[in-house]
Formats: sequence, C-alpha cells, structure tokens
Amino acid sequence: MYPDDTICALSTPAGAGAIALIRVSGKDAFAICDRSISLNKKGNKISKLPGNTIHSGKMHHGNQPVDDVLVSIFRAPRSYTGENIVEISCHGSVFIQQKILEILFEDGARLALPGEFTQRAFLNGKMDLSQAEGVADLIASQSAGAHRLALNQMRGGFSLEIRSLRDELLHFVSLIELELDFSEEDVEFADRKQLLNLTDRIHRLIENLILSFEYGNAMKQGIPVAIIGPTNSGKSTLLNCLLREEKAIVSEVAGTTRDYIEDIFILDGMQFRFIDTAGLRHTTDKIETEGIRRTMKKFRQASIVLIMADLTEDPAKTDHDLAFIRNNKEEYPKKTLILVLNKKDLITPEILRSHVKTYKRIWGNKMVSLAVSAKHGEGIKQLEKLLISSVRTLPASEQQVVVTNVRHLEALKPSLNAIKRVKNGLGTNIPGDLLAQDIREVLHYLGEITGEITTDEILGNIFKNFCIGK
Repeated sequence: MYPDDTICALSTPAGAGAIALIRVSGKDAFAICDRSISLNKKGNKISKLPGNTIHSGKMHHGNQPVDDVLVSIFRAPRSYTGENIVEISCHGSVFIQQKILEILFEDGARLALPGEFTQRAFLNGKMDLSQAEGVADLIASQSAGAHRLALNQMRGGFSLEIRSLRDELLHFVSLIELELDFSEEDVEFADRKQLLNLTDRIHRLIENLILSFEYGNAMKQGIPVAIIGPTNSGKSTLLNCLLREEKAIVSEVAGTTRDYIEDIFILDGMQFRFIDTAGLRHTTDKIETEGIRRTMKKFRQASIVLIMADLTEDPAKTDHDLAFIRNNKEEYPKKTLILVLNKKDLITPEILRSHVKTYKRIWGNKMVSLAVSAKHGEGIKQLEKLLISSVRTLPASEQQVVVTNVRHLEALKPSLNAIKRVKNGLGTNIPGDLLAQDIREVLHYLGEITGEITTDEILGNIFKNFCIGK
C-alpha cells in the first residue's frame, strides 16, 4: 500500500446499467479530476469548491467529449476515507466506465486494490478494524438478520463493548505497574476487590460473546437445516416444498438421493440453508454408503435437524433406520431436533394418533413433532413457524452484541484464558508483575479485534476479501 497515492475504481457493479459511479480518493484527487472535468458553471474548479456538494459537468479526453457527469465532492477529513474524494456519476455504458478510468490513470491515479478505500478509512481513523469488517458483511448480507448484525458492527456496537473493557483494564494495569515502582514501600494503588469485580464481569461478557458466535455465524452464513431420515420418507419432497421449486429429484425408487443437495431460503428475515441428505438404510452400494456418511457429517454440522419419518411405515422400522441419530445424544444440546411425521394424507386419524404416541415413547415427550403432508403442502406453514421460533432460541439470539467473525472468535478465546488467569491470580495473591502480564495479554487480544494492535498480514487477509471500489 502507498497511502500517498491517489486511487480510483468503479464502485458500482461491473457491467452495463443506467448509471455507474467511479470513486477517486487521495491528496491529488481534486487536481486529477480538474484536468478532465469541466463543470457547467463557468469558472468553477473542483479544487475550489466546498465539500459535501454535487455539481454537473462534462468529462472529456483532450478535446473529445466522453459523457455528461455529476461530481460529488468530499473534503478531508470529512469523507469516507478521511482523504479528498471525488465521486463521478456517469452513464452506465461499459465503454464510458472504462474510458473514464483510462483518463484518470493517464492523469495520475492508479487502480485501487480490493478494499483499499476502506483500508484507508481504517488507517486514517475513520473506523476501527471490526467496523471495517462490518462494512464487508453489510455488502454481503442476504437477509434482514445478517443485515441487522452487520449494521450494528459497522456502527461500532461490538467495538464499543471491546473498547470499554480495554479502557478499564488499562486503568488497572497502569496502577499495578505504578505499585511496582514503589515495591519497597509496600503500597497498593489498585483496589483488588474492584479489579476482581471487573474481571468477573469481563469473564462473563467474553464467555457470552464466544457463545454468541454460533448464532451470529448462522445468521451471517445461513442457518444450516439438515433434512435426515430413511429412504422414501419424503425428504426431497419436503425440500422442494420449503424452497417452492423442484430442486431435488423425487422418485419412488429408494436411494435416489445419493449426495446432499443444498439451497437457501429466507423466512421472516432469516436465511435458512436447507440440506437434503441421502436416505438412511443398510446398503452395500458404495456410492450410497458414501452418501450416508456425508449425511452423518451434515447432521453434526446442522443447527436444526428435521428428522423425517414415514407415517405409512412401521415406527419400529423407521426407528431402526434412525438409530444413528438416537445413539448420538451428545449432539442434541448443540442443535434443535424436530420430528417431521410425513404422509399424514395417506393414513387415518386413528393410525396418526397411534403413531404419534409411539414416536413420543421412542423419542421422548420433549421432542418437538409435527405431522405434515409434504406432497400437498399440509402443515408446512406450521413447520416454518417452528423453524423461525427455533432460531430465536439459539444461544445469544437476544444478545445485542453478537460475534459473527471467525477472527474475532479466535481473539476472544485466548483473552478468556488470560482473564481466567487474572482471576486465579487475584485469588492466590500472585505478585503484581505477573498479574500485570496476564492483564496485558487480555489487552493484546482485545486490541487485535479493533485493530489497536495489528500487523500488515492481518490487514492483508482482511481487505483482500473486499470488492474493488470499496
């Protein structure tokens, strides 16, 4: 990165459209644009005009006109990057876009790298690192839930929490280190009781933030919902019904689905990632066996599991096919299990009541169950309501600050271990220098989240995933 360079890039999606926007940022942004843009109001120059204003003009290449444009002017430091910025709105012809970029290159700008505008905003103190990551998440959000979490992070909700913790810890560590300067006089500047209360609060908060990652990551990537059950229980039919399209092949031939099929659907502002899996049964077919192995893997990865049972089959046979799931009860607390009793349209109410009673005895009364007819769409609305309510009960779903980023999670884990050592140290009265060392470790990892402590490698990994122009 060369922060003194003036950069430019197309900030609207590539391709033809009604309009396009080209952004120019850097100390020479005004001078570069003055060379090729003549404003309609005579005598006006971009470099002489106030910030936060928009003006009409013409883009030209030498004496050749290129396009009529609107020019938005932002003066440092009151701009997105903290630098002088010119945003050129032009017609959306691909030729016009490329021509304007070529002119800007000729006049001294260079093409921005992925995320370079946002990286400059971070380097110039316009936002911290977690807010910058929130920008990328906001652009990538595909549901109301993901949008809400990204917007909160971009506006500094997560950063505010972290900075508040760091400020309090910095206060105490400075007092402890001051005590070290007066070690021979046996004085105590840092109130150990107050520090213990603070570490208790930080411990609880960091634990809650770590727990919130399951919910945050699910909202960001899509809540994984695995549809699992015996062959011909109606899994593919249910997937098609939920997605409102013929995504999976439906056949009476057992073992039709030999691999998992995945697609997304948005319900009540939340993105669900539905996964239709291979049917569970004993088989010697190598391909089908591999499909079943992948089914087990998806079971472990899913936040919600729809366990399909065919009401036209003997519950004992179905239970035999689903033995793997019942035998992995250690996985239950990590996910929501919903027993979906399918093909209710093919049996009598008496048989339905008998089967429901049997399944409750097998799986326990706490297992949520619902009778449906996936073929005719009966009970699907109730199933969708169950899915939505299941998400609302995921860990930390009501917590205002939610972790959605793996990098943040990886920084929180060692900070939790360090704060535990601080608590233990306060309980055993360890020397102040060792206590200060553990507190500084907490400060280090929390600082990595906001970018107060960072490296070029971390910045490179974060901003390389941004689109060019942002």
